[in-house]
Amino acid sequence: MCDAVIGDPRSWPHPVRLMGRLITWFEGCARPICRTPRKLRWAGIILAVGLPLVSYAAGWLLILCATGMHDWIGRGVEVVLAAATLAWRNLMDHVGAVVKALTAGALPQARQAVARIVGRDTETLTEAEVVRATVETIAESTSDGVIAPLLYLLLGGAPLALAYKGVSTLDSMVGHRDERYRDFGWASARLDDVVNWIPARVTAGLFVLAGWPVSRRIDTTRQAWAMLRRDGMKHPSPNSGRPEAAMAGALGVQLGGVNRYDGVVSVRMHLGDAHEPLAPCHIAQAQRIMTTAYLLAIVCSVVWLWL
Repeated sequence: MCDAVIGDPRSWPHPVRLMGRLITWFEGCARPICRTPRKLRWAGIILAVGLPLVSYAAGWLLILCATGMHDWIGRGVEVVLAAATLAWRNLMDHVGAVVKALTAGALPQARQAVARIVGRDTETLTEAEVVRATVETIAESTSDGVIAPLLYLLLGGAPLALAYKGVSTLDSMVGHRDERYRDFGWASARLDDVVNWIPARVTAGLFVLAGWPVSRRIDTTRQAWAMLRRDGMKHPSPNSGRPEAAMAGALGVQLGGVNRYDGVVSVRMHLGDAHEPLAPCHIAQAQRIMTTAYLLAIVCSVVWLWL
């Protein structure tokens, strides 16, 4: 509820921004010392293990100290920390900026808006490519920004969810395959693959279930399931392809294709069948599927806790 109402005000302190500063500081200290690939890889391993542990310990200690003052203060602190790990509102706001620009026919502004949520080059994207980038990001970010933190909240409360956000932040900042981070970010990327293995598949299943309530056609659910089974493993990532394939099936569109990262072309296999050409309306549909999946996950979480 806090995530939906408050979101992520930029003027407020946020654990992920603090994690980002710690990563930048550690990298700045490590690179002058670790000048060989082997040493860089070991430094990356220390960072990949250390940041989640520090994040867990900091969250646990903060809640413990707050609980020492009063039980309700401790609960309030844990609620605030838990809300900080969920990114539904933040994702909706960023996607909303893309939709607003496309609706106004302002493609340059839409490119700028989508550049804030994707890692690919956006300067020359067509309208359809902006839509594809946004839908793919909704699918992937629902997994690692919404469903995964919720699952780790269920398993270990706010401290474990903070540890997960540490892994996710590491992957987004240093878990790249380029020359700079091939060694330093290797451990972070591998750890992110592990901790997102189950959440990605849960998210894909929720997209399949959400297809029918959103479209009110049972064929949507069947199509999402079929695309998940057929195309879910075609993505270079062991996890991202699952929710993207399910989303493509639920929308009746085709995702994947040619992307550019810092000018370098990357060709991705297609996910889904192009029953309809990509259009701005598909972003709104993807938002509804994401929100329905989130609500289904919350209901399942409440039932789990009750049982």
